[in-house]
Amino acid sequence: MVSSSPALRVVHEPDPGVDLAAAERAAANLLRALGVDVTTESLRETPRRMASAYAELFSPRPFNLTTFPNDEGYDELVLARRIPVRSVCEHHLLPFTGVAHVGYLPGDRILGLSKLARVVEHFASRPQVQERLTKQVADWLSEQLSPQGVGVVIEAEHTCMTLRGAQAVGSTTVTSTLLGTLRTDASSRQEFFALTGVRP
Repeated sequence: MVSSSPALRVVHEPDPGVDLAAAERAAANLLRALGVDVTTESLRETPRRMASAYAELFSPRPFNLTTFPNDEGYDELVLARRIPVRSVCEHHLLPFTGVAHVGYLPGDRILGLSKLARVVEHFASRPQVQERLTKQVADWLSEQLSPQGVGVVIEAEHTCMTLRGAQAVGSTTVTSTLLGTLRTDASSRQEFFALTGVRP
């Protein structure tokens, strides 16, 4: 359970070994090895931009995990639908984007609604696989809130599958993690999936 004060400060500490200058040199070497001329006016700054872009993608914003006492004893599902997700496939370092549906059945405390989106961003801002991302969000909310149940569904398009390899343009991947009552109680589980609009 999260205490009422102070709010938990969630910060993903950057790797102290991050070196943007070295990343820029490596990006330039990679592009040259792939036959890209980085000496032209239009591409001269591309290695620096690449390094900065990946550093940004891998740096989630810190936030306070704001919770409030559940004084009214609210025990129905709280669900945030279609939270934007953007991450990077750890196998090819290509982006995957989509939406997350995150819900929970409150226990003693309720969570500030915007924090559901912040938690998704926190775990998405690193090289990932969608299956792990889904479970990390659910497990973390369960640990921090001690709710009766947690449900997370992520729907995403992976450019490592649509732009290369199988080139399955338009395909999406759906993953889900259900914990507590949302896993064990059939009616709660059905309500969760009905509200997300995702068929289990």
